[in-house]
Amino acid sequence: MPIIDSRYIQHLFGLSRIAYKIWRRRLLFLIGGILVGAVAVGMAFLADVTQAYFWHMLSLWAYAPFVATPLGFGLCAYLARNFFPGSQGSGIPQVIAAMQVSDPAARLRLVSLRVAFGKILVMVLGFLCGASIGREGPTVQVGAAIMGAFSWLSPYRQNGLLLAGSAAGIAAAFNTPLAGIVFGIEEMSRSFESKTNGLVLGAVIAAGLTSLAIVGDYTYFGSTPAVLPLGPAWAVVPVCGIAGGFSGGLYSRILILFGNGLPGAIGAWIWRHPIVFAILCGIGVAICGFFSGGAVHGTGYEQARAIVHGENTQAFSYGFWKFLATVFSAISGIPGGIFAPSLSIGAGIGVDLSTLFHNVPIGALALLGMVAYLSGMVQAPMTSFVIVAEMTEDHAMIIPLMVAAVIATACSKLIYNDGLYHALAKNFVRAVGAKPEELAEVEE
Repeated sequence: MPIIDSRYIQHLFGLSRIAYKIWRRRLLFLIGGILVGAVAVGMAFLADVTQAYFWHMLSLWAYAPFVATPLGFGLCAYLARNFFPGSQGSGIPQVIAAMQVSDPAARLRLVSLRVAFGKILVMVLGFLCGASIGREGPTVQVGAAIMGAFSWLSPYRQNGLLLAGSAAGIAAAFNTPLAGIVFGIEEMSRSFESKTNGLVLGAVIAAGLTSLAIVGDYTYFGSTPAVLPLGPAWAVVPVCGIAGGFSGGLYSRILILFGNGLPGAIGAWIWRHPIVFAILCGIGVAICGFFSGGAVHGTGYEQARAIVHGENTQAFSYGFWKFLATVFSAISGIPGGIFAPSLSIGAGIGVDLSTLFHNVPIGALALLGMVAYLSGMVQAPMTSFVIVAEMTEDHAMIIPLMVAAVIATACSKLIYNDGLYHALAKNFVRAVGAKPEELAEVEE
């Protein structure tokens, strides 16, 4: 098939060379955003279907996780390590690492279409065996891989493509366009690049419209009328901020510790026997599932949604068991995100604090706990409160959520003074054998 000369297209539409390059670039980001949105919807569907199969298996035999979960963890770890290296874990650290290296081959080891395919495949297997994981982080890596595949059309804008794909992935996964933009700016690039923001916005809009066209207008947790009137009830805000900040910081510290490799004989044993370690982590998740009545398996979406809407059907130990199950899932090395499980843990913190604050609606406590825990974990307060506020359409809670996010981030920094994703990204930079570079400025 003959390649159409770009000069012919310029002449056909009466475009100058500069105008042609600008419109080609914009069209590239829009098409990429549409593809990311469609794939994100497909990933959500696969996650829901496979979780439903696991729950059905659990309903038939209560002890099924003691067999399926460890074996599934071992298989997932084996596939990720031997067939799809670079697909392990959340996926967000890999994209950050890819933006920090200049070697194209090293980037492909982190955000190629092969890695994206493996991410989806093994993530689905993780849901099928009851792992406490989410799909939002994997959607970020898959989105970046899809946008990065267009880099041959715009070789000097690779970081911009990865950034746009990441933001579009979050926007489509949660149906939160504003949060996607804030996530791209605060967490992925950690800078405000005016030349990039317009293109990122275009990709986010395209992904959001694609999701909207396929699944309709919805809020991730549904609209909630939770309010927190100014007065004595506000005492819960700093308490939630402190509790969520320290617990989220502890979670990130554990993941960073295992990500860097445990010292001594234990760390050496894990390094030599990663599949066996993954199986042991699967046993840990099965135990957490047994003591929680099976509530900790999967994303935790249904449990968190029920708490947010005041349908408090979870025991006061739910947050604790979900925390442990998510830790085991994350350190096992299997592909899977931590966004949705973390929101569920935060909602569980809200349930625990309801015993101290009887005058505060459980929905308000859940939202504060979610924002505080997420902020403590990733140390990205803007992303945390925007994503929770947008996914519940609860504008009355924005100010309390902001305050809780700031307090939680400050508390988390007392445990570890670096964001979780950026700390883990350093390991992926070393793993691909590339020399870290300064975050490249966006060209043109």
